[in-house]
Amino acid sequence: MKTFAHTRVISATPAQVFAAMSHPERLARWWGPAGFSNTFEVCELRAGGRWAFTMHGPDGKNYPNESLFLEVSAPERMVIQHVSEPVFRLTIALEPCAGGTRVHWEQAIENDAFAENAAHILQPSNEQNLDRLTQEVLGA
Repeated sequence: MKTFAHTRVISATPAQVFAAMSHPERLARWWGPAGFSNTFEVCELRAGGRWAFTMHGPDGKNYPNESLFLEVSAPERMVIQHVSEPVFRLTIALEPCAGGTRVHWEQAIENDAFAENAAHILQPSNEQNLDRLTQEVLGA
């Protein structure tokens, strides 16, 4: 499994960051890379809950997604298993720190070949996700 790890400090409490992650209407606003929007079909934000949605790309294409929430532990951790291709597990851990909250974003992709070929897209996309989360939390 190939893992992409990113860290970001957001000037807010863990509870404020977690709120942006755990309310479907807020999650829909920031989820995905820059320029993407989302339409949620189902978003059962609880351990074992289903998450089905379509990401709408800036190129006009639609990208169906299916995931399961494996863990939702307020306000410190969320683990998501993306079950549609590409299959991956995303762990988002929140830790209080002097500047607010340190967000640890770890995406473990099952298909190593896919991960290697898409690293040039995945790495900046994960950073853009964190940019958008930060903007949502700070109300920017």
